[in-house]
Amino acid sequence: MRDSVRKAIGETMQDMVSSGLKSSFTKEELDSLGVGIPEIRLTQEQIRSIRKGMNVSKTVFAKMLNVSPSSVRQWEQGKRRPRGSALVLLELLEKSPNVLDYRLSV
Repeated sequence: MRDSVRKAIGETMQDMVSSGLKSSFTKEELDSLGVGIPEIRLTQEQIRSIRKGMNVSKTVFAKMLNVSPSSVRQWEQGKRRPRGSALVLLELLEKSPNVLDYRLSV
């Protein structure tokens, strides 16, 4: 396959994934077309900024993320790094700070 065609298909697939269209691709298919899933990197300052931007305490933030307050404290102090689904949730909160507002009941 020509590189220009591969690039066009890769960009289309990336757009499909980014827009949330239901699709099923293997890692090998995505790799062969140059579509990647970038690693999430958040600094302790970014995590603190996300929480403060939501205007919540560490305890409330931890409850919203379903992690321990100790985890949040250690992330913000740089002693530990978030992993797995917590890291993905933090990335989502950085992009859309209100995405977990539904977790606050009145």
